[in-house]
Formats: sequence, C-alpha cells, structure tokens
Amino acid sequence: MTRTTLARAPLAFEGDRTGERDAADAVPRTGGAGPGDPGPGSVLLVTHVPLRRIGGRLCLDEQTCAGLERWGENFTRITFTGIDAGEGASADIQASAVWRPVADLACANRLTVIALPEAYRLLPFAQHYSSTRRRLAEAIRASRYLCYTLGSLAGDWGGVAALESIRQGRPYAVWFDRVEHAVIRRTSAGAPFRRRLKNALSLPLMVRYHHRLIARSALGLFQGRDTFGAYAPRARHPFCVYDTHTTRADLIPEEAVAEKAKTLLGGAPLNLVYVGRASAMKGPLDWLETLRLARGAGLRFTATWWGDGPMLGAMRARAEDLGLADCVALPGFEGDRERLLAAMRGAHLLLFCHLTPESPRCLIEALVCGTPLLGYASPYSEDLVARDGGGRLSAMDDPAALAAHLVALDGDRAGLATMVQAAARTGTRFDEETVYRERADLLRRYL
Repeated sequence: MTRTTLARAPLAFEGDRTGERDAADAVPRTGGAGPGDPGPGSVLLVTHVPLRRIGGRLCLDEQTCAGLERWGENFTRITFTGIDAGEGASADIQASAVWRPVADLACANRLTVIALPEAYRLLPFAQHYSSTRRRLAEAIRASRYLCYTLGSLAGDWGGVAALESIRQGRPYAVWFDRVEHAVIRRTSAGAPFRRRLKNALSLPLMVRYHHRLIARSALGLFQGRDTFGAYAPRARHPFCVYDTHTTRADLIPEEAVAEKAKTLLGGAPLNLVYVGRASAMKGPLDWLETLRLARGAGLRFTATWWGDGPMLGAMRARAEDLGLADCVALPGFEGDRERLLAAMRGAHLLLFCHLTPESPRCLIEALVCGTPLLGYASPYSEDLVARDGGGRLSAMDDPAALAAHLVALDGDRAGLATMVQAAARTGTRFDEETVYRERADLLRRYL
C-alpha cells in the first residue's frame, strides 16, 4: 500500500576528489561503531551535494547543514558523502548558496563527512570508480541504514553505492527529487547536435539503470507527485515525500494573513514574487512573457524574481526590451533567509513557470508564507493545492492562459483573499521537524 509522507531531501555525502584525503577530509567522530560494525542508530547518506573548502575548512550550503542537524535528531551517527567542489568552486556554485563549516554543526561530533570525486564524464568516472567503490563499501559496512540519491549515470556515486549494497546483501533506500531523464531531455532540446545525440544514446540507459536500482531497493522516497508518478511503479515500497526547509516558527501569523487580505481588498497593485534560479527549466522567459501580456491587459503590479543563474542576464535584457523594467525587479541571489521569507509573506501571489517534472521547494515555502500559487500545472503543484485550494494553475507552455488567470484574479479580490487564507492553511502541513522524523521512521521501518 502506498502512503504519502512529508519529508525533506536526503542529505548528501561529501566526497574526496582523489580518494587520498580520508583523514584530512573526514569530520572526526567520537564513540559509536567502527568500520565494519554498523551501530544500531547509524545512517549513511549519499547525494550529489557539493562540498567546498573555504579557508581550509569543509563547508556545506546552509540548507544541507540544517538538514544534517535534523538527521542528527533522529540518528546517533551520520555518515554523509557529497561531491568535492574543491577550494575554488565555480562562480555559479558560490553565488547560489550560503556556506557553513561542517565542524560547526550541532551534530559534528557524530558526523563523518566523506568527499567523493566529481566525475560526471566517462573517463574521470572510470578512473575513480574502483577506489570510490571501495570507500563506499566500507561506509556501507559501517552503517545500519542506507539512503542514496540517484540522478545520473557517470559520476552518480549513489548508484554505485546501491550496486555495492546489492553485492553485500544490504537493504537500501533510494531518493529522487526530480525525473532526471525528462529534465535533461527538455532542457537540452535546443542544444548542439553532439549533446542531443549523446542524450539520445544515454538517456534510455539511464532510465533502465534507475529502474533496476529502484526495483532492488527496499524503500523508494520520491519527492513530489511528478517524481512519484514516474518511479513509484518500479518500487516495492514507494512513498511520496516533500522537501521543505521551513519550521513551525516560519508559518505566517494569522494577523499577517488578515493584513494581506485587507491590502488586496483595498485595491493595491498586485505584488508578485518568485524565488529560484534563473535557469531554463524554471521558465524565466515565460514568466516575463506572462507579465508582458498581463500588463498589456491593464494589470497594475510589481514583480520580483529573487535568484541568480545562467539566464539572469538574458532576463534583465528581455525585461528591458519588453518595457517591464519599471515594474519588474531582478536583484539576483539573496543569502538572507529571513529577507526572502519576508518577501514571500508580503507577496500576493507566487508566479512560476516551471517546465520540467521536478518538485521546487519554493512552492511549499510560498504556502508556508500564506502566498497562493499561480503557475503551470504539474502533478506536484496540483497535489499541493488539491485539498485547500491555495492556488490556480494553467497548462504548461501557455503564458497567455497564465496571464488571463492573473488578470481574472486581480478582478476578483475577494476570491484572491480567500486563496491567501487557503494557502496559509496548506502551509501548516509542512515543517522540517515533522518531515525528517517521518523519513527517519520510514528508514527504520523498511530497512
């Protein structure tokens, strides 16, 4: 029987680029089980999260750090592996996260972090395969519960960990946060011929590989309904989970919900917001086209897209070309979490145009902030608002339909105020304390 639980993305393991720095890269652990002796409360998490060295210290993005501390509330010992981004991480990585030293975490004395090599191309993957698999084999033997993030072929150490678990006869859980092959196919549609040819050859292999690892797993954790629908039929025990970094303290107060409704009923221009990377899969040009059409229909609004990414420059140029520079703000990356939450609490709608089967966290964060969803329909977004009605959705790839919804909601301020209240009710379902506890319970139940 399939259940739905609320959960957050599994934490990543930090990896070593060369396989020669175990002693230097591992955060010391005290007590607990030794290698080959899994302690009863130990968990191994293997993901693709980048690990950086800043001033000689191992660092993770602050959201992953917060998640590790939640795992620390549910397990006595954690081994975490991620991808070594080195000392000089790319500007794209640096601009998209706030970094914290791993040694400063509350659970640091019970945490072992292993840096695994970045090997997403075939030759580096082949070069690092044997040494990395040996490291994963040791970590598997030393851990009671095993959870692996999958998502690629070459360089996907979570998949290698799953293969090693099968060899050792160990039950494991798989985690998917999006339908990777569908995302690659959609986002590479206009890519050069060589890349499209490579995808045409590799994606069927990726699908079969993932299906095999899912079928052999003891537990499938699939984030959002898009991912669940794609992979659950292959799993013995599939669960739909959700990713959130919000706590009970982040829920919008009732008086703020009432004030937002009052502002709407007073006829103020609509305040629209989006929080996320400016990348093709997020549909930034559709977002701007929706605003252009809505403005042409007479809508008064301000709109802000918070986030950096490869298309931010193109967005700024396009906004200027469309004559939207006076009502659209594109400030780039914002590392202050409280400022972002305040921006979402103050917004009347989260406008989004996601083009791929993924489960963006910003939709949940908007609901926590009492901000209704207005965007392209997907199983994920539909599932979020199905119960309380905190949003309005339209067909994908249709900015005109989205703009029509936006104009209609502006003309029905009472209805929009009701949607704000519904969004706030939905938001109470999502807090990280609950979702991490439920995920830990699933690991203990099925592994």
